Amino acid sequence: MQLRGEVPDELAGQRLDAALARMYPDYSRSRIRQWIEAGWVRLDDRIPRPRDAVRAGGQVEIRAQVEPASEDRPEDIPLSVVYEDDTLIVINKPPGLVVHPAAGNRAGTLVNALLHHAPELAALPRAGIVHRLDKETSGLLVVARTLEAHTDLVRQLQARSVGRQYLALVHGVVVAGGTVDAPVGRHPVDRKRMAVVSGGKPAVTHYRVEARFPAHTLLRVSLETGRTHQIRVHMAHIHHPIVGDPVYGGRLKLAAGLSEAARDAIKGFRRQALHAARLELVHPKTGKNVAWEAPLPADVSRLLRSLEG
Repeated sequence: MQLRGEVPDELAGQRLDAALARMYPDYSRSRIRQWIEAGWVRLDDRIPRPRDAVRAGGQVEIRAQVEPASEDRPEDIPLSVVYEDDTLIVINKPPGLVVHPAAGNRAGTLVNALLHHAPELAALPRAGIVHRLDKETSGLLVVARTLEAHTDLVRQLQARSVGRQYLALVHGVVVAGGTVDAPVGRHPVDRKRMAVVSGGKPAVTHYRVEARFPAHTLLRVSLETGRTHQIRVHMAHIHHPIVGDPVYGGRLKLAAGLSEAARDAIKGFRRQALHAARLELVHPKTGKNVAWEAPLPADVSRLLRSLEG
């Protein structure tokens, strides 16, 4: 990749990495700093440092080598592609599919599937994935196909301008919608879990009632923040844990009066009944607001029908 430019008057005196981040907003400052430290940037025909000040009219040349960021292997795993162009891919992730490879689990993930579907993603951080869903959570997930789109989507997420709505089936009858504003961090005892803790990161979850059942409620949940396990932790915090949640659901208690079919369905549901149903963002290339929706997966739909019965 090759870029050339001239430092505008208003950036005179700024650090080189900060000035280049302003000149080339498609690339993050941290990535530009990496390029400078790698010697891929020249300022007035010399190799500079990130902290060097720039002058008005300074000549900048960037010759960045885009190397594979992923060492994971492509695998021919079926994907449910909701939308695709030369900038984005939107996936409807099924439950049970791990998003990122990890130690002891290097194959059979969404990353492996994406590298087979679009090999160019090997050059992007995390194969273009800018947010994640838990293994057993289904629904919409956006993937960037270019470095520029990746940077733009990360900035949208940081600015909290990406709209994400989930459908969550919870235990108990929720009377009305509301907001949970409670910090989330590592559990003080069980470090594999998250919890509402005083020293955690700010986390805000909004919810409203989508449908009610005799002993359960289907909620439409939207996020202001994106903490690990945020919805699952917040729903448990207000004593309405998500049905089937093996970590935050607590001991299963079946309400009196449930039909035998409903009881069997609840006991047999072995994952959190959580689905990323709607995704809204600004398209990094066109600048237009775009949105996608994904219907509930079959197992959750069957569960709702059993509760109706």
